[in-house]
This record gives sequence, structure tokens and C-alpha cells, in this order.
Amino acid sequence: MFVVVALRWVDERAEVDPLSGRVRTSDRSAGASAADAAALELGLRLAGSTGGRCAAVSLAPAGADELLRGALASGADEVLRVEPAGEPDPRAADSGAGTAVALAAAVRERFGAPDLVLSGDHSPDRGTGATPALLAAEFGCAQALGLVSLDTEPAADGRLRALRRLDRGRRERLAVPLPAVCSVEAAGVRPRTAALPAVLAARSAEVPVVAARATPDPPPLTAAHGYRPRAKELPAPAGADPLRRLRELTGVGRRSDPPRVVVTDDPAEAADELLAFLRAEGHLDG
Repeated sequence: MFVVVALRWVDERAEVDPLSGRVRTSDRSAGASAADAAALELGLRLAGSTGGRCAAVSLAPAGADELLRGALASGADEVLRVEPAGEPDPRAADSGAGTAVALAAAVRERFGAPDLVLSGDHSPDRGTGATPALLAAEFGCAQALGLVSLDTEPAADGRLRALRRLDRGRRERLAVPLPAVCSVEAAGVRPRTAALPAVLAARSAEVPVVAARATPDPPPLTAAHGYRPRAKELPAPAGADPLRRLRELTGVGRRSDPPRVVVTDDPAEAADELLAFLRAEGHLDG
């Protein structure tokens, strides 16, 4: 089995300038998140149990070379760093689409089609967790996202057994066909500690670098601000008396009905009461 582990190089101690809003990062405090470290450990276990290979890749600048050398020290057979194309707009959040396209193209060109791609379920730097799903779309394979456990040996039918977290404390058991892309949480996986000889040998290892394939430029971002709902249009108060107009605008002295408490076990009746209230308040037509 050939396993590729996608690592996100991120500074979990980034500082934000209170005046400009720009994010300042440092190579000294950057590295892989706990979820990505768990993905690397699972990838090494799967490659070891099947007699296969494990490669660690990252779309990151030169500062991520130490991260990849750490993966080599832990037991990865190969590493690859994909140099980002251009400087992203710091005001725009990363959707994960460009990352998935760049990683998939680099992995195909360097290694061919992998049997399994592992990654963390999300990254700490405003990550949406969409990159693993987009990677599965790029490779055209199955996907299993948000896993809390993944067996490190394939079953007799060649599938991987996994457990996914669901809402309200429930779990879902999966039989994942290969090839596949899986994202894992950090729960229950303890990354190995690299031996000192391996760490010393990896310090001088050369990290292969390829340029990311250029993607279409996103629409230009001219301004970034929070969502501001449109102001609600209200009719002008009637009359010429300023005090009366002010009271009508502010609602002072207006009679208000006491709140109604409706207790019912019938969902249809509760929905009817809610719709009737919204119509009476003018929020719904008809």
C-alpha cells in the first residue's frame, strides 16, 4: 500500500496586529497540528503493516522543510514540499480548493496515484476541513472524513475499517474501499517519538521541492467586513406633533400583548402556532 499524508504547516501561536489586522507568523513556532500528527502516525502504521511506503507532502514555504524532515525521522519513506504559487491575499480565507489542486497534481507527478491519502480533519488557521473532500474529488476516489479511529490493517475484503463521529455522541462504522481519502481527528492516536539517530540523519536530508501548478486567479477582494443586514424599511409616523411622532417611532406607550406560552406534543400544531404568529407580526405573507 502506498500512503500519502498531507501535512498542513501552520503557526498555532500566530499574532494579530490590532491596528492593521495582519497575521504575523514565525517559523520557530510553526509545525503540524495534533490532527496532522495523528494522520502521519496512522499512515506510518498502515505502510508498516502492509509492507508499503509512506510519503509526507505539504503545500508550504521553505520553513516547512523542518516539518518534513521530522516526518522522515519518524519513518516516512519520502517527503515532498510543494512551493505555493504567488502570495495569497491575507484578507481572504482559504477555501481549500487551490490547496487540493496543487497537492493532487504534485503527488501524481512525483509518485503516481496513491492507494490512500490521510490528513487531519481541519487546520487551526481558520481551516474549514474542506481540503480532504476536495482532494478526494481531485483523485476521483472514495472519502471518509472526520474519523476518530482507523484500523491499521486492511480487512480480508481489502477495505479499511473506520469509526466516524456523529452528532449527539453517536458513531458510524465504515468499510472504506481503496483508493480513498481519509481525514482523522487527534483523539486516541499517540504519535511516535523519533529515535535520536534518525533525527540526526534527517537534519541533513534534502527535501524535494516542486512548484505548485498555477490556478485561475480568484475574484479581486476590494473590501472585507462582517455581514451587515439591510436596514428594515418602516413607514413614516403620521401627524405633525413632534412628541407624538417620537413616541410612535420608539414605541413608548404602545400597548403590547402579553406573551403566549403554547405547550403541545404535536409537531404539526406547534408549527401552525409559529406560522400564525409570524403572519400576525407581518413577517410572512398570506
